[in-house]
Amino acid sequence: MSDLPNPSASTSADADAIVVGGGLVGLAAAIAVAKTGLQVIHLAPPGPVDNRTSALMMPSVEFLRSAGLIDQPEVLGHRLSEIRIIDATGRLIRAPETLFEARESGLEAFGWNFANQRLLAQFRERAAQLPNLETRPIGVAEFAYGPEAPELTLTDGSRLRAPLIVGADGKKSLIRSAAGFRARENGFTQAALVCDLELARPIGGMSIEFHYPQGPFTLVPAGDNRANLVWIDDREVLREAQAGGAERLLPIFQAKSQRLFGAISLATPAHAFPLSTLSVERAGERGVVLVGEAAHAFPPIGAQGLNLGLRDVADLAAVLQGVSTSKQGWAEAVSEAYSGRRAADLARTGGMVDALFRSLLADMLPVQAVRSAGLWALKLLPGLRRQAFSLGMGIR
Repeated sequence: MSDLPNPSASTSADADAIVVGGGLVGLAAAIAVAKTGLQVIHLAPPGPVDNRTSALMMPSVEFLRSAGLIDQPEVLGHRLSEIRIIDATGRLIRAPETLFEARESGLEAFGWNFANQRLLAQFRERAAQLPNLETRPIGVAEFAYGPEAPELTLTDGSRLRAPLIVGADGKKSLIRSAAGFRARENGFTQAALVCDLELARPIGGMSIEFHYPQGPFTLVPAGDNRANLVWIDDREVLREAQAGGAERLLPIFQAKSQRLFGAISLATPAHAFPLSTLSVERAGERGVVLVGEAAHAFPPIGAQGLNLGLRDVADLAAVLQGVSTSKQGWAEAVSEAYSGRRAADLARTGGMVDALFRSLLADMLPVQAVRSAGLWALKLLPGLRRQAFSLGMGIR
């Protein structure tokens, strides 16, 4: 923990750490850093209402509980106890229908599906209870490395300095680009359409993935008869379907869900967004660390997005344990240690998601054969299935 009640005077700092970004990862990071004893300013400009949901695997849920961010997950979310995969590609070589059950690994659930707005409200409530965490609803206009500490120019023209800067400002991160982090981004021709559906029959605790040639059509339980839909397909296909409104969308949803749930109706408007991947060579350097989509972004495959961001936060908090802010260069040391600690997880997860997504889209028979054989092996070999559970859940 920091051994100083206030930021070090030697750097004329306004805080020990400044966290930039008001989303779920930014809030979690601000709270986690403050709980290590540092004086924290959280810059969280108002953004659009986030009506999405996030499927958090059990390691993420346990981190939220241990960090005091949530109490019991059932109060806020919906249990994910089964995952069913259906190959609907119609290809020559098809994978078997596969059912994964959490109880096989002695788990009550793979994870929980949370409405982002409910998590945000919970996080804000916990943040307000920390006397060493100050939240300001304002954004950053400029970043620069100062002679003593990084300096931020805010959108109102004021300036702040802190030895440690946490960039949680999303895929188009100003902190990442202005601080000189090298990023790689690759776009896909696919997009994702998301919305909530009301089903005639309940989905229970089962997440169902229908794998089609241009991407999966996934239904995730959201309580009672409601399900969250993530439909990945070519951008033009989704744009045309969305333009037709409910009259066009609902028959497609019926067909793609193979009519397993009877009548379907729209519970929320449908939104589509393009898919791409983003990665950085290093997640921290020179007193700056990147968390969440500022450091990595993937297609919504395997529920890795927010889970990976929370692992960023957990590792940052771990690196900060025992740090003395009175030591010269402590923030630079933290950023280097954080980068090293995150490297393997970011590389492993990025490679896994990219390979999985490309295998779903591949037209080549050898790739289809490998994917089909892999699912057969997972279906028939309990030991291999348990290893896959651990990898997909981010158990370390």
